[in-house]
Amino acid sequence: MAKQKLKDLNQEHIITWMDKLPDDEKNKLANQVLNLNIKQVVDLYNNLNKTFEIGNKKIEKISAIDIEKLSKEDFEKYKNTGIDVIKNNQYAVITMAGGQGTRLGHNGPKGTFMVHLNSGDKYLFQIIVEALQKANNKYSVTIPWYIMTSEENNDQTQAFLEEHNYFGYPKDSVKLFKQGKVPLISNKGKLLIGSNKLIKEASDGNGSIYASLKNDGILDEMKAKNIKWVFVGGVDNILLRIVDPLLLGVTISQNNQIASKSVKKANPKERAGVFCKIDGMPGIIEYSELPEEMAEERDEHGDLVYGDVNILSHLFSFDALEKLSNVKLPYHIAEKVSDYLDEDGNLVKPIEKNVYKFESFIFDAFSNYNEMSILRVQRSEEFAPIKNKEGVDSPETAVNLYNNAKSL
Repeated sequence: MAKQKLKDLNQEHIITWMDKLPDDEKNKLANQVLNLNIKQVVDLYNNLNKTFEIGNKKIEKISAIDIEKLSKEDFEKYKNTGIDVIKNNQYAVITMAGGQGTRLGHNGPKGTFMVHLNSGDKYLFQIIVEALQKANNKYSVTIPWYIMTSEENNDQTQAFLEEHNYFGYPKDSVKLFKQGKVPLISNKGKLLIGSNKLIKEASDGNGSIYASLKNDGILDEMKAKNIKWVFVGGVDNILLRIVDPLLLGVTISQNNQIASKSVKKANPKERAGVFCKIDGMPGIIEYSELPEEMAEERDEHGDLVYGDVNILSHLFSFDALEKLSNVKLPYHIAEKVSDYLDEDGNLVKPIEKNVYKFESFIFDAFSNYNEMSILRVQRSEEFAPIKNKEGVDSPETAVNLYNNAKSL
């Protein structure tokens, strides 16, 4: 059956490889072929020009609440609404930590990267735990913490957290789950064999979080715990406010199911995705897709019309996560360099990009709702990402922001 599946999808070179393997490895590869959705990847390759694009879609401004312009009365009202949810043990946090620290020159999961702060040397995971512990003490609760890893870093992440005793966080309140994978496909439309003698796969983007929550039983666990609201954020923003009753209160008061925080775009040319409405529905448009005249457009107050930058700080009702776990998201294309084994078992290390990787993004799901809440916060207080080894969004810039933040 596996060989027939490969023949039907014009992947006979995998059969040639399979026939050379000893029985145990042959069976392992055959089982993988049967379990993989190879047709999906081949179809994506055959329709490269038809994957998600802005194209002629209608782009419009989306409304946001600016934290700096909130009245004291509204601020307190929203905050108290959110506090009630947290105090009633109806709040959970998810950290997306599937990436490696390669761009930082770090050998290991990104969450195991250490930064040198005025308050001492701390790992990224440690900073998150301290924020959780602070909220637990403040609201007399223990917030469930879920960590989305990837196939490549799950075991390392688990071992690291155990080695450090979860930085004092209750172990039974921490659970790891893996994001999804899809096979890579060469620029000639062929599947690749990796060094493990199996078809090479890669993580399929943070948009797989919804299905992964369902497939790994996390949604069932949340339901059993009566979780009503879930915060989702990345591991590499050391100023990320993961427990914010204000965001909760705004979202609940606006009767929305999803919400995000934004920061004001630094300038029209900042390389960042911004919130907008796409064909009337909430979404994010990448800087490379936003026409220059729209990027430069300003409102009556002199602010950029498309000036709310996505900082990967999202809030979902449990009902929204449950709904979105059954939604198929569009894929975006990324060209990558990937080594592979040739038909003689030799490792080939290409210099130029040779494969297509297909990814879905968490914000692709926003369009399933007519409205979402957006809370614009201060960049200096809530956005200190660590992406690059040097320069913009590096450990140096992030640490400077962290050490100078007033909210800590």
